[in-house]
Amino acid sequence: METLRERKKQRTRDALLRVALELFTTQGYEETTVDEIADAVDVSQRTFFRYFASKEDVAFFVPRLAESHYVRAVRQRPPHEAPLEALRRAVMDSWDTIEEAVERVVPVELHMRAYRMIEATPALLAAHLRRAAEIEEEIARIIAGREGLDVDLDPRPRLVVAVFGAVIRVTERAWSVGDDFSVAAIRELTASYLDQVGPALAGSWRRAETD
Repeated sequence: METLRERKKQRTRDALLRVALELFTTQGYEETTVDEIADAVDVSQRTFFRYFASKEDVAFFVPRLAESHYVRAVRQRPPHEAPLEALRRAVMDSWDTIEEAVERVVPVELHMRAYRMIEATPALLAAHLRRAAEIEEEIARIIAGREGLDVDLDPRPRLVVAVFGAVIRVTERAWSVGDDFSVAAIRELTASYLDQVGPALAGSWRRAETD
């Protein structure tokens, strides 16, 4: 059971997180300082650094939560599912349940705006892509373990995860420049793009010639 002290610390952390994301999304990540964030919550800069190592740490707090949610979903997929199907079901199930997990710390709408802010901020996007590569390696090892393979000897786990990750990146990019930044929108777009993986990789793209 949480103590009063623990609840107070969590409230302070969540307040710093919400204020930081609001400032990042309204006035820009680079333009926002740690002092501004701390002042808005009426705490010291020292208090800010008790909870977060940097501005980047704040920006990625909720995305890291979402990543953990997805990795856990992959681990929980039934062993009889083929690798690509397990990845697809894990990501779709994650979109179905992530709202509740995110809402515990920030409004989902704010998280989605911050997600777009990351896509539009070069320094954050670079960090996001580095982290995506790390997550792909972790997922590849999970898939290899499910299939009884050595990930360093059999290329298939890394290949299927790389293809899947590329689809997710294309989806994120398309969503980030669209007009609807809801969870429902990115979930629908994800499903639509994943449906096209097989035909895009194996089918012919040439239009049938007409008489």
